[in-house]
Amino acid sequence: MTEEITTLTGEAPPPVRDWPALDLDGTEFDPVLAGLMREGPLTRIRLPHGEGWAWLATRYDDVRTVTNDPRFGRAEVTQRQVTRMAPHFKPRPGSLAWADQPEHNRLRKPVAGAFTVAAMKRLRPRAQEILDELVDGVVRNGPPADLVERVLEPFPLAVVSEVMGVPDADRDRVHSWTRQIISTSGGAEAAETAKQGLYGWIAQAVRDRADSAGEDVYSLLGAAVARGEIGEEEAVGLAGPLQIGGEAVTHNCGQMLFLLLSRPELLARTRTRPQERGVLLDELLRFIPHRSSVGLARIALEDVDLGGRRIAAGEPVYVSYLAANRDPDAFPDPDDIVPDRDPNPHLAFGNGPHHCTGAVLARLQTELLVDTLLDRLPGLRLAVPADQVVWRKKTMIRGPRTLPVTW
Repeated sequence: MTEEITTLTGEAPPPVRDWPALDLDGTEFDPVLAGLMREGPLTRIRLPHGEGWAWLATRYDDVRTVTNDPRFGRAEVTQRQVTRMAPHFKPRPGSLAWADQPEHNRLRKPVAGAFTVAAMKRLRPRAQEILDELVDGVVRNGPPADLVERVLEPFPLAVVSEVMGVPDADRDRVHSWTRQIISTSGGAEAAETAKQGLYGWIAQAVRDRADSAGEDVYSLLGAAVARGEIGEEEAVGLAGPLQIGGEAVTHNCGQMLFLLLSRPELLARTRTRPQERGVLLDELLRFIPHRSSVGLARIALEDVDLGGRRIAAGEPVYVSYLAANRDPDAFPDPDDIVPDRDPNPHLAFGNGPHHCTGAVLARLQTELLVDTLLDRLPGLRLAVPADQVVWRKKTMIRGPRTLPVTW
């Protein structure tokens, strides 16, 4: 890429800003991202790994444009060493994350039925049963308890495993692989070992269910491979990110509960106005910094004018959903938690064709967790001062490592 970039205004291109991987405590908004937002709607960044620089869109309208515009593609990224956050980069065939249309729809079709609103309604009683068993154990053992260890980790793991079709005997092993994959500690070798373990297991599960009529994801994929709709390698690439998705629920809910338990007025409102919890959960989803830095890049497939700049064909572009969710033009008082914010068109689950496949499942689990913990643990509160809660380090998904509580 050349530095002589044409802009619509004739101005020089913005400087390239290094964006290191920061280990931030609490729900602090990334100060580097905040600075980039102040510099302009479209800036340039260099991340810790990969090569070169990339554009970064931070304004709500621009983020929605990039994520919906077919002139920005994901597939091309798999052929390049684009600047990135992750130390390891080995895209798999079949992954929805890197597919453009019409391939994206072809790949998504076999698993779509497992994540519909109707499917989640059928799942809800079983998910509640799983959660009740976990909370029963917490109540039985008495306070204090670490909510991450006792509830927030095992619950999403069990629910995702139900949806995917992971046998009980394999769940701990699968969880250990997914945890390592989203970590930035251990380097590329540890992540690759975990990926080989997980994807090898998935491949066997898909093969074993070629003749299954089950409604779990691995059965759906096995049947789709048997019908010739997708290849086995594509099935494995589809399933991996879905299996890993439970990690995000653990840490997003950890942040949301931390906010509730460290803000007495917010917790009191949530307890006394349960009918308004859904609106509040949307606001917390908008507010929390659910990830470190940015996710996956796109490549401009032709010259595109955006935010007063001309993005040349072949240049990589990132969007920040975190920044879009703090855009004052879209959300008045964006740095405040406004419990009754309505409308709240947040982008916590992404936007466009790559909107999170498991968004309805994630929302179901979040609602169940907040309702059940608040209703069954009267007087729930942090067992340590808020500034002593330990947060995860060297990870792409932010959240508390432990959440000690009493009641």
